[in-house]
Amino acid sequence: MSAFPVPPGLVSRPLPRLLVSVRDLAEAEAAQLAGADLIDAKDPERGALGALDMELVAEIVARVAGAAVTSAVADPTPGSVAAMARTGVDWVKTGLDARHRRDKATMAALTAAAPSRLIAVLFAEDGPAAQCVPALARAGFAGAMIDTSGKTGARLPDLAEPEALGAFTAACRAHGLMSGLAGSLRVTDIPVLSAHRPDYFGFRGGLCRDFDRHNGIDPLRVAEAVRALRSNHRDAA
Repeated sequence: MSAFPVPPGLVSRPLPRLLVSVRDLAEAEAAQLAGADLIDAKDPERGALGALDMELVAEIVARVAGAAVTSAVADPTPGSVAAMARTGVDWVKTGLDARHRRDKATMAALTAAAPSRLIAVLFAEDGPAAQCVPALARAGFAGAMIDTSGKTGARLPDLAEPEALGAFTAACRAHGLMSGLAGSLRVTDIPVLSAHRPDYFGFRGGLCRDFDRHNGIDPLRVAEAVRALRSNHRDAA
């Protein structure tokens, strides 16, 4: 298990856990009350990794009040990462495209802006991610997630082979990084993808009304995902 900050109520919960991306206070509260382990602030109108206004992120953190882990998306610049870290979120997420993955100086500058709190988001469209993990660990990232950059229908299971996902999560464990899998996931993906032992599954559209990420979070779907995770934990025990 990673050394990420975890509220006391989550310590005994097994992995994987549920990350729900929210865009406002109402969604944050609904997701948290429905059982989400991690409340992730981002703007679905701005693509896969759109940052919300920092004042709104700070309000979300205050509303969650330690009942769940919090994270927020920041643009991949040191200034944006540092500013988002000041909102009080537990983790800051930022996207690393294929070019950023190869730039050691950029990665070092990003992690210095949020020491021990920065999560790299790698895109499935850029190819296998496991080979990037050692460099992320050396640069000081606290964790890494795979997501899809396009939100037009292609899902993570369509873009990444099971062997590649398993290699990614194994590399994260070997280097002490948190791992997460996301990308237009549905609740029905949980049993299959759990075999890769990520720390978190990231959801947005799969838990929204009509499975549309631009619609609001549906608390009933969040509760369904929580039940699916718990059922999967029992089956694996």
